[in-house]
This record gives sequence, C-alpha cells and structure tokens, in this order.
Amino acid sequence: QVQLVESGGGVVQAGDSLRLSCAASGRIFSRLLMGWFRQAPGKEREFVAGVSRSGTTTNYRDSVKGRFTISKDNAKNTVYLQMSSLRPEDTGVYHCAASTRAWGDGDIFTSGGAYDYWGQGTQVNVSS
Repeated sequence: QVQLVESGGGVVQAGDSLRLSCAASGRIFSRLLMGWFRQAPGKEREFVAGVSRSGTTTNYRDSVKGRFTISKDNAKNTVYLQMSSLRPEDTGVYHCAASTRAWGDGDIFTSGGAYDYWGQGTQVNVSS
C-alpha cells in the first residue's frame, strides 16, 4: 500500500505561482513512477505531469509546458509540482498518483488507469 497526501493548493490570481507537494509513505518511493492529474468541475480528469522513478525523466501536457515543473525527491519521499504563470483554466482539484508498473526508468504514464494509488487531492483556484 502507498499513502499519498497532497498539500499546497490555494486561491491565487492569474500570473501567480504555487507549489504543490505530495508526501508518500508505505513503499520504497524510489521504485514509484509519480504523476499529477487534475480535474475541473464538469470535466474529466486529465494528466498534467509525470516523473520517472529516478526523477530524471519528465513529461507534461502541452498546455503546461514551460510553466509547470515536476520534481521527485527520493530522499524525502515527496513529489512536487511547481506551477507558475497560472491561468484560470488551471483551476481544479490536483491529485498526485503513484504507479508500480514501470518497467524502465524512462517510463512515464499519461493514463490514469496506469496508476495504482491516488491522493485525496488539493484544490487550486485561479482567478482572472
């Protein structure tokens, strides 16, 4: 089992920055591929960013490239999502997720179905 707890959400204005954190416990963190997903009201959950087990490989959805940075600290069992230049369309509940299914360190999954564990989420509201 893996327990994931997100923090760092809040209400900000367009152009502001936020850093989300996700603390993990229960399994060897370095063996987990991690991802951030978000869900806006009335919309489907979508992939935001992913990071490989070692933290050396990352992937982002196109709309956040250049604005968001995902990082993984295996010593602290924590994954971060640094968000800058926030836009109203970034509003939603942000969930971190962990996958035990990676075969290689370069693997990153963009489908939520490939993740085994999910956090409860943290709300991000960006006003215009």
